Amino acid sequence: MSTTRPTTTRAVHLASRPHGAPTEDNFRIEEISLPELSDGQILVANDVMSVDPYMRGRMNDVKSYVPPFHIDRPLDGGAVGTVIESRSEDIPEGSHVSHQLGWREHAVLNAGDAHIIDTDIAPASAYLSVLGMTGLTAYAGLTRAAEMKAGDAVFVSGAAGAVGSMVGQLARLLGASRVIGSAGTDAKVARLRELGFDAAFNYHDGPSTELLGQAAPDGIDVYYDNVGGDHLEAAIDHLNIDGRVAMCGAISQYNSVEPPCAPRNLALAIGKRLTLRGFVIAKYAEEVRPEFQQRMAEWLPADEIHWDETFRDGLDAAPQAFIDMLDGANTGKMLVRL
Repeated sequence: MSTTRPTTTRAVHLASRPHGAPTEDNFRIEEISLPELSDGQILVANDVMSVDPYMRGRMNDVKSYVPPFHIDRPLDGGAVGTVIESRSEDIPEGSHVSHQLGWREHAVLNAGDAHIIDTDIAPASAYLSVLGMTGLTAYAGLTRAAEMKAGDAVFVSGAAGAVGSMVGQLARLLGASRVIGSAGTDAKVARLRELGFDAAFNYHDGPSTELLGQAAPDGIDVYYDNVGGDHLEAAIDHLNIDGRVAMCGAISQYNSVEPPCAPRNLALAIGKRLTLRGFVIAKYAEEVRPEFQQRMAEWLPADEIHWDETFRDGLDAAPQAFIDMLDGANTGKMLVRL
């Protein structure tokens, strides 16, 4: 371990609340102090941090399922790093851990708020995607919120993103009769086919309802929604009787300053007996985690699951990485190496 213990670190603060799409002016990098550790605390040098769509909602001062970020204070989010100082018997120095104090180069936190990860099984960054909350969200959304069963035809929007790409692969492994995905570029569509999707379309090629109808001529039974808007409207058009929707995100409207008009066909849900269920992973995490971990322990060694990562380097790149992620610049998980 290094003999020089840092007393300060750099962190990204929220400088102002975005109106519409965020810009770099909404962020500011500042130096903050690192207090001496109390009993039960650890000091982590962050190696990789995550930028995620849900963080956009936290930049608004509105009540939600997670508290909003505060102006002139550091942002936070998923990160993995190396423990460089410890006053906890549970997490010794040298351990690799995951935690929720990202957006900074170092973090002081209670040992109970960190989880030791095994970097012999997978790279540390995987614990922010396939083996972390991303994978768990995909699995819980399919198996619990959407109540997917073998033989279902499954459509996932934002399918080349971190959660969406996992949803499609998990649906296939769980016995879906057909897996369809939407993405924003032809290259991403090609990647979805490589990942085992039966059909995929570029939503820029025409109305989503027409493109989905071509990809799923017999309709769909499950829609995993990461986009909202016209994608949700298209899914309602093509859902079969007793179809289910797991509403995970609505990235198409995160930067909107006006409320969306879609879906305009919601009345179809009555005759089709549809279930539209919004969810957040906190509802299912503890129940689902052991089952998810057991299945991933089988699928990963068998090379059944693949995941993509898009990296940017350095804390200074984090704000633009977040902005670019909202614009769809990533394939798989958008991560920042620190």
